[in-house]
Parts: sequence; C-alpha cells; structure tokens
Amino acid sequence: MRRAVLFTVLFLLALVITPVHAESFDGTELRVSGGVFRDEYGREVVLRGFNVSGTAKLAENRGLPFANVADARKSAIAMKQLTGANAVRFLLTWAWVEPRRGQIDHTYLDGVTQQLRAFTDQGIRVYLDFHQDLYSRYLFNPGSWYTGDGAPAWAASGYPKESCGICVHWGQNMKSNNAVTAATYDFWHNRDGVQDSFLNAAGAALEHVREALPANEFKLVVGVDPLNEPYAGKYDNGQTSQQWERDLLMPFYQRFRTKMDEAGWTAKPAFVEPLVFWNQNVDSFAEPGGLALVPSLGERFVFNAHFYDGKAQSGVLMPGKAGDGQYTQAFGTIRDRARALGTTAIVSEFGHPVAGFTSDKTPSVLKAIYQGLDSTAPGARWWSAPRGTVISGSQWHWDINYGRHHELMNDNPDKVKTDGDAMNDEHFSAVGLDASGNPVLTVDRGVVDRVYPQAVAGTTLAFTYEDRVHQSWQQIPLTAVRTLVGSAPFAVLVWDSNGGSAPTEVHLPQSLRSPLVVSSAATAVDGDKLVLRAGAGRQFALVTAPSGANTAAAEAELRQWSVSW
Repeated sequence: MRRAVLFTVLFLLALVITPVHAESFDGTELRVSGGVFRDEYGREVVLRGFNVSGTAKLAENRGLPFANVADARKSAIAMKQLTGANAVRFLLTWAWVEPRRGQIDHTYLDGVTQQLRAFTDQGIRVYLDFHQDLYSRYLFNPGSWYTGDGAPAWAASGYPKESCGICVHWGQNMKSNNAVTAATYDFWHNRDGVQDSFLNAAGAALEHVREALPANEFKLVVGVDPLNEPYAGKYDNGQTSQQWERDLLMPFYQRFRTKMDEAGWTAKPAFVEPLVFWNQNVDSFAEPGGLALVPSLGERFVFNAHFYDGKAQSGVLMPGKAGDGQYTQAFGTIRDRARALGTTAIVSEFGHPVAGFTSDKTPSVLKAIYQGLDSTAPGARWWSAPRGTVISGSQWHWDINYGRHHELMNDNPDKVKTDGDAMNDEHFSAVGLDASGNPVLTVDRGVVDRVYPQAVAGTTLAFTYEDRVHQSWQQIPLTAVRTLVGSAPFAVLVWDSNGGSAPTEVHLPQSLRSPLVVSSAATAVDGDKLVLRAGAGRQFALVTAPSGANTAAAEAELRQWSVSW
C-alpha cells in the first residue's frame, strides 16, 4: 500500500513539470439530461463565460456586438485566454432583425452569424439571446435620461409620452414609465398581432443562423433565450405575478419553442426566464415568480435566471462588502426551481459595476456569486455539507468597446455617450482596451479566471474553489490538506465517475497552470486544462499550488473524507 501511495505521489509531482497534449473530446452537441447539460459522451458540462456584448443594445454598430469580425475575433481570443470561458450568451435584437414589419434584414443576420463564428472558431459554445430592455429605444424622446432596446420603431408607436418621474435607476422604468408599461402589456396581449410578428421574425432569424453555420459549428450553439428579462408591464385586474407567468409568459415560450422546431432547432433547448423581479433582493421591486405555477418545463427547456445584488448596487441598503455564503440561499432557490421544473438551471446574467460609486464591492460580490454557482454551502461549512450541482452562468458582460463608445443616445447628436457601457450610465464590462488597443481586464483576473469543472465524466457530487482574492472564506478541517494548501488558491472536485472513454476536464486559471494535483484519478495537464481519467466509482481531485508538505497524508485524508458522506 505504501508503494502504491508513493508511486501516486511521484506521478502527481511529475505532473507539475511534464505537461501533455491530450486528445480533444470537445465540440459535441449538448442536451439536457437528468437535471444537467450533457455532451455526446455523457459528460456533465458546465458553461461559464460572459454576455456578448452590451454594444448589441446600441445603434453605433447597427445592433451588432462588435464593429467588425476582426474585433469579434480579438474579443473571443482574449476572453478564452484571460478567463478560460467556454460559452457566451450572444445578443441579437428584434429591432434589427425586422426593422420594417414583415421584412427580415438578412444582412444584419449575416453580421450576427459572422461575429458568432468568431467564438465558435475558438471552440466557445454560444447560446443566443433576443434582448430587450424597457421594450424599445423608440419609446424614448431625444432628451430623455434613459433609453431602451428591443422592439423596432413600428412596434413602439402610438404610446403616451415617456416619463419615469423621479427614478434613480433605469430599471424603475419597468414599473413607472407609462409608455414602457403600456407597450409591454400590449406585447403580451398580442395587440395588433405584435407578438405574432416577433415570433415570426425570431423563427426567421433562427433559420438563417442554422443555415449559415457549418454543421460542426451549429453543434456548438447550445440553445436560445426567447426574450431577456420578461415582465408584465401591467397586470390585468385581479391577476397575480405568478398567474401572469402561467397564463401569458409560458404560452409565449411554448409558441417560441414551436418556432425553434420549425427552424431546425429541435434538438436544442429554449433558455426560458421567469418574471425578472422574482429573485430581487430589494423588497420594493420583488414579486413572486420563478414559474411557480408551471407544473413542468422538461428537458427541452432550461430554467434561466438572472441575479444582481440590488442592495449592494444601491450603496445604501448594503454598505459593506459581500461575505461568505451571502448568496447561498438565492442560488439554492434557483437550483430548487430548476429541479422542480424537471430541467437544469443557468444564470445567464450576473455581475456588479466595475467602476463608479459601489465598484469597491465588485471583488467580493463577484466572488460570492461564483461561490453560489459552484456550491450549495458557504466556505465555512462546505467540508461538512459539500453536496450540490455546479450551475452554469454568464457574467454581464464582455465589451472591448467599454469606455470608447460613440453612441447617439436616442439618436440625439447632442447626447453622445462615450463612457462605460454607453447604456443608461452603466459600467459592467469585465474587459476594455489599453492605450495600444489590446484587451485588458477591468477586474482582478483572479476573480474571473477561475477553476471550474468544464466536463465531468459522470455526476458531480461537490465542487469548491477558493481563489484567495482579497478574502479567504474556506476553512479546511483536514489537517494535512490544510497544511498542504497553506495560503494558496485551491479547488476540490468530487464526482461519481462513469468510467467512460472521455475524461473529466477542469479549467486551470493562470495562477494554477503548473499545479499540484492530489487525486484518485490519473492526471495530466494540457495547457489551461486539467485532464482526469478514472474508472467507475467515487473519485476526488484537489488542485493547488506546488507544496513541500506531506502529499501522501493529504491524499489519505481526502480519500477517507470523499467516501464518508
């Protein structure tokens, strides 16, 4: 037994200095199965990346995320190199798909597809998002404090003059702006066939994308979000928010699902969002939702939530930094809703301002959000209660034009927006360009370039990553493991292996490209990827920085711990 342990230790230590190039098992199509995404090898896949891009909400590039394909390619390469992203939520907009009623702009859709391919060329998976905010930019007058995006001008005419009154955040328009609430209400009630037109345009757009993409690249398109951040505008008399989800929102999703099938997207899920206010942590905005009255979604749909800490963004309701386990309950609710609806979950938007009033909170808020995606337990209790699935997610957002825009707000030449996101005074992009035009992060790389299990050959039982950025929340009770790790960043993955031919693959951030790995599986490093091969049964892997501590003792502790719960 001692010889076996010694051999394992020597192999693991050799791994630090002998990287290999492993066979690629990526590029297969994903399905929802058993409450997770799975690839064609049966591996459980986690999607992590960013929204591409906030520029798609603007007019300066005619609704495209980037000025040109070269910028899209630069962005995709930088995202993969700087963060290890394996998926993006790619924005497109109804206003540019169907600028005139019944007329599809295929030139715009060619631009969408060409820029999308800049990401699939890098092996990055994509899911499309038909984006809207405040229904449409065409509801707002040239001198307004705010703007929107989404519906074309022809679908936003005839409404009262817009005014949000005393609104300190653009999101208040959803409930306080009479033009926005009336137009949104009419969309859900299909006044003058406006919802029919959207669905027809969406179907045409999906068909265009499928036909324009080579089959191997279409495999990397995971699915589509039918409509960003849905809300009622106004409720009918006596109608509750949950009834609105059941009676108006869900039938819309079913109709969209039919359009997907007709467009050749039958094998891909619809990433459907509940009422946007359902998990707000600011009480004045929160409303019950989460598709609670919908009996089931099933595996042709994905439960698609957003999460922002409104209290932290206010700077008043949460004056301090985010702490260990702060969002555990919120993300637990997302997991529970997906499970109850018979599908998997994704958090397709989350984030915090990278500049401005509350940006001092950004590292802690992002760390706590990623902790909520990774695990069901805070760091202080993870080792005693580690079980839980890892949730996929896309941070808001990735825009290499950050701080360099030239947007005529509401087409007003006297209101040229150049700062930040150029959209309602937001500052969320995790990337920008330096003076030489090179992509650089606007946040600490350690916060966004993270260890995460990209593909697990079997079923994930537990995962955690302590990045050590600004704060340390993990408390390791295993003495030898604690000594081995010291103050270094570390990750732990426990899974039940299916013993298949495709390995478990874990992304390695820049800080852990030459790691010490203590694992029950055979290990190898391929660039930014840790490759783990194992037979069937319970497996574990600890990833940390090289250490002179007792590796054999840590391995023994991990082996006993991993089978004790």
